[in-house]
Amino acid sequence: MHEVNDWLSLSWFYPSTFEKFTWEYKFVLFFLAGIPVLFLLKWLLGLRKKQKLTIALPERQIRSDIISILRFIPNILFALVMVLLIIVLARPQITNEKVEQWTEGIDIMLVIDISRSMTIQDFRPNRLEAAKKVAKNFIDGRFQDRIGLVIFSGEAYSLAPLTTDYKLLDTYIDDISFDKIDASGTAIGSALAVATNRMRESESKTKVIILLSDGDNTAGNIDPITAAELAHAYNIKIYTIGIGREGRVPTGTDIFGRTVYSESTLDETTLRKIAEIGEGKFFRATDNKALENIFKLIDEYEKSEIKETRFKDTTDFYPVYLKWAIMLFLIWLALKSTFISNILKD
Repeated sequence: MHEVNDWLSLSWFYPSTFEKFTWEYKFVLFFLAGIPVLFLLKWLLGLRKKQKLTIALPERQIRSDIISILRFIPNILFALVMVLLIIVLARPQITNEKVEQWTEGIDIMLVIDISRSMTIQDFRPNRLEAAKKVAKNFIDGRFQDRIGLVIFSGEAYSLAPLTTDYKLLDTYIDDISFDKIDASGTAIGSALAVATNRMRESESKTKVIILLSDGDNTAGNIDPITAAELAHAYNIKIYTIGIGREGRVPTGTDIFGRTVYSESTLDETTLRKIAEIGEGKFFRATDNKALENIFKLIDEYEKSEIKETRFKDTTDFYPVYLKWAIMLFLIWLALKSTFISNILKD
């Protein structure tokens, strides 16, 4: 669409142009239907007032001249002026609305167990891959929250600091594997301490740790309960998820293709206590679907309030049609003083 200053362009009268408009006073457009009625009444009144004079002429002298059509030009111009004035009064305009969404955001640390027991296949394809999938879905559902990653087995390692770059986080999660940390064991306390250290300087009003583990605390140099109390001192809420079934579970296959089983244990008591200290919740996931539902619940619990600011930029285009109306009106006035209006009358 052209600028308002470029009012002489005929594109202002294209149907595609009018389709883009909204109208401040749309009801005014109904008056367009009255214009033909006015001209019909004028014509009928003109017939009544017209004096008739009978003149006898030979048929060969009766002929029409194409120039007589010019007498309709003033009426056409005046009709166009009326149409344009009605469009002006209806106020055509285009409104561009811009919506800004913002939120104070939540700081979230995902703490994921990558110990060897996470290879167990009571989840499909195994516990770790199931955890990675739901973690990615959880991240993709957040808006402007800063999220970080900590992984642990016999040691704890900060994989990603708090960030809103969710694509980068997805890449980090894809790269998580059992060989990221050499030390064996399950250092739950150390993992909580590393996550707390990452969040202790955060100024966010809401800070959350989501701890996912399938075993007992068997490594590390800090007790899980002590680490939970330290996190609580920094106003960090803790959700704990115990993943996997206890007892005899499949861990893979042997060289003959037979399923190999092993015993799986989970220190549910400690995980419950950690969640209690962190004023969060403990969840138990025994299959993929349950794990997905747990992350959906946490996602609902920790929804950040999204606020919207709407900006409306409205541009009026009635000056374009007003200029056209004035120009055509001046032409109409000029024609009223010419032979077109005065000589060529019936």
